[in-house]
Formats: sequence, structure tokens, C-alpha cells
Amino acid sequence: MEETQDKKRKRGLLLLLLLLLLAGGYGAYRFFLAPKAQNMSVVSGDFLPEGKDAQKMSDQEIATLAQQTVDKSQFNLMIASESAIDAATQKGMLHIKNPETNGYPINVEIFDDQTGEILYTSGAIQPGEEVSEIQLEKPLNEGTHKTTALFSLYDPQTKQKQGEVSAGVTISVD
Repeated sequence: MEETQDKKRKRGLLLLLLLLLLAGGYGAYRFFLAPKAQNMSVVSGDFLPEGKDAQKMSDQEIATLAQQTVDKSQFNLMIASESAIDAATQKGMLHIKNPETNGYPINVEIFDDQTGEILYTSGAIQPGEEVSEIQLEKPLNEGTHKTTALFSLYDPQTKQKQGEVSAGVTISVD
């Protein structure tokens, strides 16, 4: 009978030791390996207000707004491909137009393709305005010259450049 009680006591101690090992393992896991809780701050009293003036847009309003955005993003380039300049005065005809349908004011610079020098700068041309006669800022010799007209587009509100488009222009100086 003493033997069975000894066995029960050993089993009890073994079970207690096993429970202590499990509790120690769990405690080590929580202390070293488990993810740490993060503090979060909650601001109370700042909630989305109820709707007041907003209303759902109709399909037609959405389509109109989308078309206006597309129209504003398009740009029609209008410049004559040839220009005749007087050799003595360095003035001549060159039609540059910024149609009213364009949403951006422009500035046009004409560069000599051979030297890269600026021959002419238009200054701001608003939508609906045009230039028909130019005065070269850098004189050209008599003959035919290949040039590039660089159109710079600007945002009408911020006046920051939005993009560039170029076109070739042949200038004949006589």
C-alpha cells in the first residue's frame, strides 16, 4: 500500500513539474516572442457631420464634367509652316494662333535648328488671340532657314508650365 502511495506521490510531483514547465514556457513566450501591444490614441468628439448641402450627381452632370476635363486637356497647335522675313527689317508674316477652344495660354519660342539660338519669343498668347507679324530678336542672313517653334502651355490660374508641343517652321529671309 505504501508502494502505491509512493507511485501516486511521484506521479503528482511529475505532473506538478510538467505544469510548472508549461507555465514557464508560456511565460517565456509571452515575454520574449509574443507581439507587443501598441498604444493607440483615440480622439473623441471629432465625427463626420451629417450631410447638409451635398447631393448625388446625375449621369449627365458626370458626363459633362468629364467632357470639360477632356476638352481642357486638348491643345490645338496653329502656326504657319512657312514665313517670309524682310532681310533689312527682320520683320515678316508668321501666323500663330491660340484658338478659343484651347484651355491654356501659350508662349511660342522659335529656335534656329542649326545653332539652337532663340530667334523669336511671342510672350503670352491667351486663348482666342493670335500673332500675325513677328520681329526676329536675332538677325538671320538671307536664305532659307529650318526652325522649330516650341509652344509652352501654362495653367491660367497658377501660371506654371503644363507642357510643351513643337512644330517645324521654314523661314525665308529675302
